[in-house]
Amino acid sequence: MIEVREWSRSDTARLFRAPTAVDDKYARGVVALRTGSPAYPGAAVLGVEAAWRSGAGFVRYVGAERVADAVLARRPETVVGADIGSSRVGAWVIGSGTDPMHRTDAESIALREILAGTAPVVIDAGALDLAPGARAPFLVTPHAREFARLQERLRVQPHDDEDDDRADAARQVAAKIGGTVLLKGTRTLVADPDGAVIAVEAGTGWLATAGTGDVLAGVLGAVMAANPGAALAEVAAAGAWLHGHAARIAAGTLAGGPGHPIVAMDVAEALPHAIQDVLA
Repeated sequence: MIEVREWSRSDTARLFRAPTAVDDKYARGVVALRTGSPAYPGAAVLGVEAAWRSGAGFVRYVGAERVADAVLARRPETVVGADIGSSRVGAWVIGSGTDPMHRTDAESIALREILAGTAPVVIDAGALDLAPGARAPFLVTPHAREFARLQERLRVQPHDDEDDDRADAARQVAAKIGGTVLLKGTRTLVADPDGAVIAVEAGTGWLATAGTGDVLAGVLGAVMAANPGAALAEVAAAGAWLHGHAARIAAGTLAGGPGHPIVAMDVAEALPHAIQDVLA
């Protein structure tokens, strides 16, 4: 039996604080995103929205012009274009809304440069194949099918859907790639390379809708940038808890009722209320 730590609201609260009079935008965290694609521009829009609404002080978007236009139409506060080293990036988010089968050589080079840097990276969706060999601290965020492909790539034995088997599989993959794994699900599991596993149960079934993973990636980037030096497993668990709590607020399930359907942007827009609740 694998020992699994249950993550709580009070655990999450340790990674959030209200800004003080001496904080500036850089102190609140700088998030850079290289996400989205002409086929899936919404992924970039949702991730940027979530990073802003999770408390980031500065958000930069790097990507195709068409996608950048969509980001700016929704969030004009965002800085677009390549970072020239002046924005003090505290965390990167890469891969959301992209397909490795359609990735150009230039894009692969740019992503590998990010993964060779010192800023921690949230690796989502279409960039998961680049995680092995990354030198930057990183967190991968696969859903079940992406995780199965990652296991196959790493030659890790497939697992059953039982919680103990999922925890062991997440732990094995984390050890193989030398990074933190956030395995999405009704019960999200976070495993670090040293073998520790955290479970997060804070969401709702209404989260099972397109785009909510893109929102989660933006949340994780913001929490990561705001907590330099924090253990990535705890950052991941806090971000997952906040994301789930925002979904419950959006879906109206906090009082225990059945709730109602939501879309991904509803979750992003509920994030400030979820943070307010955590800080109360």
